[in-house]
Amino acid sequence: MYGSGSPHVVSDVMTETVVSVGQEAPFKDIVALMAQWQVSALPVTEGEGRVVGVVSEADLLPKEEFRDVEPSRPEQLRRLGDMAKAAALTAAELMTSPAVTVQADATLAQAAREMAQHHVKRLPVVDPWGRLAGIVSRADLLKVFLRPDAEIAEEVCREVVAYLFGDDAPGLRVEVAGGVVTLTGRLADTTLVPVAARLARAVEGVVDVQWDVSGQTLVNR
Repeated sequence: MYGSGSPHVVSDVMTETVVSVGQEAPFKDIVALMAQWQVSALPVTEGEGRVVGVVSEADLLPKEEFRDVEPSRPEQLRRLGDMAKAAALTAAELMTSPAVTVQADATLAQAAREMAQHHVKRLPVVDPWGRLAGIVSRADLLKVFLRPDAEIAEEVCREVVAYLFGDDAPGLRVEVAGGVVTLTGRLADTTLVPVAARLARAVEGVVDVQWDVSGQTLVNR
């Protein structure tokens, strides 16, 4: 599922088969596609697949919300964007633009930050020319926590223990259970423990890092 080493990138977890709509797609067709594909948002593309926006369920709902209600003048002024979407007929009128996108070589952490910053559940993945290459969702980003414990342990040994301590910690053992990394053993110099904990936590799939160094358990949160 993954190549060796961290961090893993968006292309490792994204869905490559993506349904999209053109700017002239009518309202009912958009709703039908969302229902058919069981998605809550669709990229809007133009030309050779360049992503120009995203239309989501939130963009569609104002039409139902204001279907049989005439908002007061103050509410209309406060919700100009929603009022415009309530009257919209095509993807171009409904979509949020410019689209928040991510490139396939972005790290999963970068994608997660973009989702959190912009309060979105998924991101269109684009190539360097802005053309649609896939889509990545919150659920996709969580796939890293399905990595086998043995694979995580091997990476921590290679990328953290061997890198930081080399031959200075021959008795340092790495155990992983349920994604929780526990390092056990004796160290001549414990000043590197916080650094090692930070590096181990950066390994994809790690849930937590604990140390039992010189008989004292240190939980790094």
